[in-house]
Amino acid sequence: MLRHYLLGLTATILMYSTAHAQERAVAVPSFGDIAPIDGSAEQPDPDLRYRVVFSITEAAPPGEVNRSLEKVARYLNLLASGGVLPEAANIVAVVHGPATPIVANISNNPNLSLIAALQDAGVTIAICSQAMHRAQLNADDLAPNVRIDASALTTLTNLQLRGWAVVYD
Repeated sequence: MLRHYLLGLTATILMYSTAHAQERAVAVPSFGDIAPIDGSAEQPDPDLRYRVVFSITEAAPPGEVNRSLEKVARYLNLLASGGVLPEAANIVAVVHGPATPIVANISNNPNLSLIAALQDAGVTIAICSQAMHRAQLNADDLAPNVRIDASALTTLTNLQLRGWAVVYD
């Protein structure tokens, strides 16, 4: 009887600690809130190698964090909550078109802390040099560690041809 009680107690503790460990698994704190649903289908797979490039083109309303860029944080948090280790995910966010100003290193840019948090989580933030030219931005105008690519078209097609998944906003 005592043995059955201890087995039940151990199972309960393990279930409780596993559930709470998943709730706490966050790759990008303060951004990309998620709401895991028990029993939902098609969960992140810890056995997969995630190679995903996000095409970020939507502009953000003035003074607001870019929703498409925050989607990258949400994706990372979903992976983390599903037990995918950070080293199993290669993520690139390519900023171009109307979204180009979100990587400008200006004091009132609400995206700078999100960009830094994504970079801390291992995400490469890239900017299309063609979009930079059209927006009249120079390398010195960009947030720290933003990679300048020849073009978003080149980056997106190169990575897709190498087997990466592409997520459009």
